[in-house]
Amino acid sequence: MSEPSPSVTQSGAPAARRHVRGVGIALFVLAAVALVTPIASESAMARVGMLLLAAGLLEVYDGCRRARDADARAAWYNGASTLLIGIVVLNSTTIVAGVVIGLLAAWFLFDAGRYGWRGVAAIRRGTPLPLRAWLLPLVGNLGVAIVVLVLRERVLPLTIAITASLRILGSAWNVLASPVLASNDAGDRALVDLGLGDRPEMLVMANRLEDEEIARGGFDREWIFGFTATLFALHAGRMGFEASLLGMLSPLLAVIGDWFIAVLIASFVVVPARLTFRKVTRPLERRAWALTEGNPVSRVTRLATRTARWWLEARLRFAIRLRQARYSPRLALRRGLRTGLPAAAVIAATVPVWGMNWYFDTENWAAGVWNSWAEARTDTWREAMVRSVLASQQVGDGADAFAVTPAGVPADGDFAFIVIGDTGEGDASQQVLRDSLWQAAEQPDVKFVVISSDVVYPTGAMRNYETNFWLPFKGVRVPLYAIPGNHDWYDALEAFVATFLEPQAARLAMRARVEADERITSTTDAHIDALIARAASYGGEYGVSVAHQRAPFFQVQTDRFALVAVDTGVARRVDDAEWAWLESALEAARGKFVMAILGHPLYAGGAYLADPADDDPRGFAAIHALLRRHGATIVMAGDTHDLEYYAERPGPGAAPTMHHWVNGGGGAYLSFGTALAWPRQPAATTWAHYPGHADVARKIDASTPWWKRPAWWWTRDLGGWPFTAEWLSALFDSNEAPFFQSFVEVRVEPSVHRVRVLPWGVHGRLRWRDLDTSGDLRDAGANPNDLVEWVVPWAQ
Repeated sequence: MSEPSPSVTQSGAPAARRHVRGVGIALFVLAAVALVTPIASESAMARVGMLLLAAGLLEVYDGCRRARDADARAAWYNGASTLLIGIVVLNSTTIVAGVVIGLLAAWFLFDAGRYGWRGVAAIRRGTPLPLRAWLLPLVGNLGVAIVVLVLRERVLPLTIAITASLRILGSAWNVLASPVLASNDAGDRALVDLGLGDRPEMLVMANRLEDEEIARGGFDREWIFGFTATLFALHAGRMGFEASLLGMLSPLLAVIGDWFIAVLIASFVVVPARLTFRKVTRPLERRAWALTEGNPVSRVTRLATRTARWWLEARLRFAIRLRQARYSPRLALRRGLRTGLPAAAVIAATVPVWGMNWYFDTENWAAGVWNSWAEARTDTWREAMVRSVLASQQVGDGADAFAVTPAGVPADGDFAFIVIGDTGEGDASQQVLRDSLWQAAEQPDVKFVVISSDVVYPTGAMRNYETNFWLPFKGVRVPLYAIPGNHDWYDALEAFVATFLEPQAARLAMRARVEADERITSTTDAHIDALIARAASYGGEYGVSVAHQRAPFFQVQTDRFALVAVDTGVARRVDDAEWAWLESALEAARGKFVMAILGHPLYAGGAYLADPADDDPRGFAAIHALLRRHGATIVMAGDTHDLEYYAERPGPGAAPTMHHWVNGGGGAYLSFGTALAWPRQPAATTWAHYPGHADVARKIDASTPWWKRPAWWWTRDLGGWPFTAEWLSALFDSNEAPFFQSFVEVRVEPSVHRVRVLPWGVHGRLRWRDLDTSGDLRDAGANPNDLVEWVVPWAQ
């Protein structure tokens, strides 16, 4: 072996050229995709963020193979910057728009200055760099910064799409312009770094260590397989394992997340720590190498020399491993997993104890993958289901097609029902609400219960229904109806359909979904029959009355009142078939008091969540407009995990006030962000939310351990800036008292021309002292100990 030049070695040249071409082409493709990505929705922003993350990782990887150390450092810095930009864009919905723009502009201005300084410094040293190495990047970064500052948040999606594309194009240029090394240069480069490239015995040692590292590949693979199999068994045991696509892939996706964490730990914790130690001890290392050159005479000297050789050999082995990983992605992955998997296994086993599930729990990451999959297919699935049930001629036409008729609901008299949302956690936060639910449901005029989102977490699978639905609702004797939330759609709505739809409608709906997926699914007729039979068996065992619907949406119509429950899927929209039903149901309700239940709220966290500029004819804004046109007076929804109220007051001469409730506190972890960071100017002037700020802050103060205190201070005092308190609030989720779960009782009273909404908590009916409210919501002399009661007048 001889000392390599700073360019590509001859033996590794073909592989290096393939590497440059492959990474460069991949980056050009990512840049083109970023530029043409649809930019009219939040999901598109997330896709641009993912493209930036992929580009950043590619450039970091390319930097590991750069022949010149200065080029490698530049690639790592640029790649890290692109990763950070991607993280900002990915979380743009949780960051103030002005902050996003400022961060993007600052990054590009800083990069422009860095390239300018690099070029000027080289000129001053008398070794000027090619213009393509500093002037072109300077002008490019400066131009992008100007584009960002000119466009600003007026066209934020367009600004970010253009910025991302230009950033990735710059990365592609850097990749094509920089020479790289091949994996067989690892030993040589390690010796050159140590200044030992001219010592023949060191070259022999490096050759031996390289051979040993190659030989241990089999042992490393066995180590990785052992940890991976253990993690798969751990996740399968906690998530459940079923012979279905969801049941088999969910633990596998969680393991992929564990691999990702392992590589992150190795790359950003272990390796940097060891490199820092190496740098600090480098002078001692050079002296030790000098000590080993001689022939020791005394026993003490020989022992010291052998110890020094052992230590130095270990350091050289680490240097060779690091170089091999830099030059070979396969070896880099193997080294990263070998180093990081033990720590990832500890995290996977203990993360539920930390109360930080949504950040490091890879089982929840798997649910996020299913969310993306379901978002793309929900409308197709639902429409196929609905049309199949309609074609069976077992239902009526128009408004009657998906009507339900709860027993005991009078045609023109008073009655009550319960609405509870986001129930299906299956832990203490759900169980603690059971006695209040029983007490409310046992009232003689309560005729049915509606679940308004997310019946079962985390993926809506049948294996979780017994603990997360049947057991918590055991003892509720009135019929239960439901609309699904996004989590219920993760298993293609199979468990929900088997539970809440009439058996024949359920069978038709699931078969239609299979056909819509071109039969590319693990769901067979036998599996469908087994799901329906299992749901029926649970219903008999627990005495819960379900299976009354024919679709994941429904209506209840009396002579003077209409309840319309709408499934808004994952993407907050409906398909053509559901839209046609909704229009007919609202048309049939003309002249009646109309209450709508949606899967997602129109108002939450003090903000209006529908985009007024959204021109999707079946989107969230269109649904809101349709409800306005038909005079809906109450709109209630789950999804956000707390209780909130808003009075939407239209202009003079317009439709009457529309009253909005967020009703998603039925058992899931709570959305503390609403209470912690209520805006100074909320979207509605009349509002309320439960729990209140003081109660939430008191609970977090009492339950947060010392090592989470800085995050709590950041959230409490700075609002989580530049992120949001809601995004950070999952840090403080704890399944211990006091609990602030809730649901509402709706009393329909045509006899006195009103509808009353009565909120319940874990200790019974809520009182005004429990809520934070606007000043105009209750009379000035009202007693804080009075029971909360919203009275909505019934227009004559």
